Amino acid sequence: MTASFTRCCASAFERALRGLLALGLVIVFASAAFADAQVRYAEIVASEDGYVVNADIDVELNPRLVEAVMRGVALHFATEFVIERRRWYWFDEVVAERRLAYRLSYHAITRSYRLTVGNLHQNFDSLEAALLAMQRVRNWHIVESEGLEAGVSYNASLRFRLDTSMLPKPFQVTAIGSRDWNLATDWMRWTFLAGTTR
Repeated sequence: MTASFTRCCASAFERALRGLLALGLVIVFASAAFADAQVRYAEIVASEDGYVVNADIDVELNPRLVEAVMRGVALHFATEFVIERRRWYWFDEVVAERRLAYRLSYHAITRSYRLTVGNLHQNFDSLEAALLAMQRVRNWHIVESEGLEAGVSYNASLRFRLDTSMLPKPFQVTAIGSRDWNLATDWMRWTFLAGTTR
């Protein structure tokens, strides 16, 4: 009876373990399926006017967002960047915090997509071309040369996201808790030594 009980417990344990492994794989694949935005590359470069950021971001709009744009809803995106200086005695000091805002809209009459960045407007024939323009951040000025101390190490963070707070009110309500409207990368974090090229 003891051997039979032991075999029964071992069998139940194996089934439970297989179930947990299967659940883990489902979670991993589900996460990958919804990973529609990712920062692939980012760097800080010293320039004549200070420090600039270059970054490459992968962004893919899901069908719900594509439909919203096609129906005339403007989508607002933001690339956010933070530089912090480590402090052993207190919270890290925020040295620079920048936000690059985009507005993506579709014009049915001209059948073109308009991307607005600040006061600059650019029209594109396809949604893919407009998205590509957002995905390549180049020479984004983030801090003056004197804003960082040469030879000091800083923590840099960058992310890209859909800003649902800029949606029309009815869409803001829909976006709460909806995975379709939750498009954002994780923060990409790295250490930067001021006075160097990266």
